[in-house]
Amino acid sequence: MELYFLGTNAGIPTLQRNVTSIVLRLLEERRSYWMFDCGEGTQQQVLKSPLRLGKLEKLFITHMHGDHLFGLPGLISSRGYQGGTSPLTVYGPPGIKAYLETSLSLSQSRIPYKLEIIEHTGGLIFEDEGFKVEAGLLEHRIDSYGYRIVEKDSPGSLNTELLKAKGLKPGPLYGKLKKGFDVMTEEGETIHATDVLSKPKRGRVITILGDTRPCPGALHLSLDADLLLHEATFSQDLTDMAYQYYHSTALQAAECAKEAGARRLLLTHFSSRYSSFDELVPLLEEARSVFPETQLAEEFTAFPIYRR
Repeated sequence: MELYFLGTNAGIPTLQRNVTSIVLRLLEERRSYWMFDCGEGTQQQVLKSPLRLGKLEKLFITHMHGDHLFGLPGLISSRGYQGGTSPLTVYGPPGIKAYLETSLSLSQSRIPYKLEIIEHTGGLIFEDEGFKVEAGLLEHRIDSYGYRIVEKDSPGSLNTELLKAKGLKPGPLYGKLKKGFDVMTEEGETIHATDVLSKPKRGRVITILGDTRPCPGALHLSLDADLLLHEATFSQDLTDMAYQYYHSTALQAAECAKEAGARRLLLTHFSSRYSSFDELVPLLEEARSVFPETQLAEEFTAFPIYRR
């Protein structure tokens, strides 16, 4: 599991960075990936990356500002031309359904796969046996949401050496033990799952916030996150401007991570006034003064999400 960046800029694209698009790669967990926001030019960024649109399973939009969704109709259309046949689900705030249906209808786009569009106003928006996703309202000029992705705990590993010593060969009984059920050998011995199963593997928590200034919603979604992705549009000397435009500084992102008890912080959504990566270093230093485990997001770069 890792985060991969297709765009890290705020507002408009520049020669150095494209507008927002983030990918949560789940190749080992689901053989697919999820995308968060899809700014203009995202499909062009995909072509420069190792990603394949056919593997895109879910797409989450944080809010209805153009730098977060103008690339959506083109990407959805192109997915079919690039071999995408599996279903795709788009989640977003009210308005995303009308925006997509109008764009795709008027452009007479042909979508050769099942496209589901789900509007939400926060709360639990997805859950299956492996993951659940919660959305929460943030504080921005329009309704903007953050997403908390929770990987469910997985069973521990079987002590296969001990099982073989007890005469139990690999097969269906191994599966029952893995699920926590006791089994009985042909000799009548009961093998307790707790004796041959290690502790469950703790699931990871990833928080991906949309545009926001500091608010309780951001803190709630970030609690105990293994990785927090937070916007850092401005440096601390522009705190007043950040507040006026409903954005955050790098220092404010770090304060959120610290208060929430997050393990790592990634900064993104940088103002175009910081044209080069070197000009972002002061933002990184400001954040690290409060929260040392901070990194800057970089386009076409993967950031692994480690288990505790």
